[in-house]
Amino acid sequence: MSYIIDRRLNGKKKSTVNRQRFLRRYKSHIKKAVGEAMNSRSITDMGAGEKISIPTRDLNEPIFSNGRGGHMEQVLPGNKEFVTGDRIPKPGQGQGQGSGGSGASDSGEGMDEFAFQISQDEFLEFMFEGLELPNMVKRKLAGNDSFQVVRAGISNEGTPGRLNVVRSMRSANARRIALSGGKRRNLKLLEQELEAEENKDTALRDQRKVDELRLQIQDLKSRISRIPFLDDFDLKYNLLVKQPRPSSKAVMFCLMDVSGSMNQATKDMAKRFFLLLYLFLQRSYEYTEVVFIRHHTSAKEVDEQEFFYSRETGGTIVSSALKMMRDIMRDRYPASEWNIYGAQASDGDNWNDDSSTCHKILIDDIMPHVQYYSYVEITPRDHQALWDEYQSVAQVFPEHFAMEQIIDVGDIYPVFRQLFTQKVAA
Repeated sequence: MSYIIDRRLNGKKKSTVNRQRFLRRYKSHIKKAVGEAMNSRSITDMGAGEKISIPTRDLNEPIFSNGRGGHMEQVLPGNKEFVTGDRIPKPGQGQGQGSGGSGASDSGEGMDEFAFQISQDEFLEFMFEGLELPNMVKRKLAGNDSFQVVRAGISNEGTPGRLNVVRSMRSANARRIALSGGKRRNLKLLEQELEAEENKDTALRDQRKVDELRLQIQDLKSRISRIPFLDDFDLKYNLLVKQPRPSSKAVMFCLMDVSGSMNQATKDMAKRFFLLLYLFLQRSYEYTEVVFIRHHTSAKEVDEQEFFYSRETGGTIVSSALKMMRDIMRDRYPASEWNIYGAQASDGDNWNDDSSTCHKILIDDIMPHVQYYSYVEITPRDHQALWDEYQSVAQVFPEHFAMEQIIDVGDIYPVFRQLFTQKVAA
């Protein structure tokens, strides 16, 4: 019989640690449930928690048991009902066993699936795991309100809590060596001279010189011993200073088509995509600004509330939104200081020859200055001229321009992850 004794101390937050371990163990089930929840939620419930169910068969854990040792003989009788190749039905197949079978039964027992609730933060963590803004680089500091405390060497002044014992003892030892170095050399010479004098024959020994040497040695030892073991000068303290935390300043331009060709279902899918993007930016990046632009025949910069809930509509001129994005970039977000990103959602419809204008604005004025631009076309129909023009942009900027199609609600979350999945460094 073997015994396993766990002597690890339980921390004050034992339940939190156990929960994190549990979430890591069943990570695949939770990520699958989160993905399914994203396809069925309304816009207002995107960031709420979720109830997760885990099949009973996946809850089995390894256990220790005694093995079957020794010599065993077993006789297995034959049968007249089955031959090689026959399929044996599962016991109780088609009958209620407590795990979803149909019909009532007077026998059998089982166990329901294990269900638990994850919080809003845990839901968002699994939702955005492995996502990032591509090509993010360091720009200027985004503000002075974020600091980090870092070690900045050693100081001769400080609080007792920051005392560096090793450096203090090293300084004390160096001071004692420096102050007593000459005395110790003289002491060594005197001791050698005394030893040589004492080793002489009694008739040749100069007792008076011996006594003088002993007095000198005693005086030197006394002077060396008076050097303090630790002095205030020796105390060294860890110097901690506050440094501004370097941040990547980023701005995300959200361009949404609200023209008459966008029916309510299409607009709802566009809003869901942008709300998902907005939650991702808020959670992952502290210094990220968002510029909301709605457009039909004309573009308008709006706030978050109006962007998601305004009912304004009209014709379709996509270039109006791109022109406004270009002008705002020039006026407020210079590329030398900001990481600039763009996300555009449309059904692909555009007025006459405006798609070629969009191509020119993107190629000449926007793409040379942005880190990443993503275009989402929400339509089950064949692609229009705007898609073809954007494909030529993607060929010129393959690392900075991405485009995907969304047909129904179930495509939103997979497309979002595909656009913003972390890129593996080459």
